[in-house]
Amino acid sequence: MSDEPNILALLMERIQSRRHASPRESYTRALLDGGVDLLGKKLCEEAGEMVEAARLEGKAGREAVVHEAADLVYHLLVTLAYCGVTLADVEAELARRFGTSGLEEKARRGK
Repeated sequence: MSDEPNILALLMERIQSRRHASPRESYTRALLDGGVDLLGKKLCEEAGEMVEAARLEGKAGREAVVHEAADLVYHLLVTLAYCGVTLADVEAELARRFGTSGLEEKARRGK
């Protein structure tokens, strides 16, 4: 196991620090200032690009998936930061669900 910091945690810290940057100099700050409407638009856009990349085959397809996944994760992290949700919050929810069938979890939410 590496002693290197987790890149997602580092990215989340960077996103949080951008709250104080100028929106003219920070894309992250501009996204945060845009609120839920802009963040939702970007998440949908990036999710669509991810799906399109997943349709591609071979090495180019794999590279496109990696690139689009990184974009999607970044925009998701910015949205989490906007909502005051931490990676630890998401990890705790995933841990709570771990070992539970996805179908079972989905059925529970429907009640």
